[in-house]
Amino acid sequence: MRVIAGKAKGHKLQSVPGEGTRPITDRAKEALFSILGDWLQGARVLDLFAGTGAVGIEALSRGADFAHFIDRSGLAIKTIKANLAHTKLADRARVERRDSFVFLREYQGEPFHLIYIAPPQYKGLWAKALCMVDQRPELLAPFGVVIVQIHPREERDELPCTLEHLEEYDRRRYGGVLLKFYARREDLAEDEEM
Repeated sequence: MRVIAGKAKGHKLQSVPGEGTRPITDRAKEALFSILGDWLQGARVLDLFAGTGAVGIEALSRGADFAHFIDRSGLAIKTIKANLAHTKLADRARVERRDSFVFLREYQGEPFHLIYIAPPQYKGLWAKALCMVDQRPELLAPFGVVIVQIHPREERDELPCTLEHLEEYDRRRYGGVLLKFYARREDLAEDEEM
């Protein structure tokens, strides 16, 4: 696992010890950031269930202004801090040991341009987190993106809500990684009118 492009290109990232995290594959990460392109310049990124921090670190390397990493695992937090120090990107990051759902419920502050949701597999956590983001549209900046990383089999999970503000507009599959892209309905409608 490495940083693919940008300021920290080529830096290897540590993995979180044990089986609790599922880092994004380099192939899927490269495709994801190819889709996002220059849009990340100056962005604020929220990396939920952050694990190794690979997605937020890649975003920082490619020009995001700030990344907020949330994970409740002490081992994950230690790994993220080590990876940020190794890539020399810690000055534009905040790392918080906290439950992602508590964070989504309680956060007050500037909205994020990219919210990345990649929780432990097969527990329906992605659906719960997506619903929580939908219920708090102020978390997402105008024309921001919510990206969910799941295993394709998790697609069967029922959403515990009806999405009122967010709408899926794209999905990409890379082997055992499915990326689902969401944006605010009004932003998608405005894009279609242009």
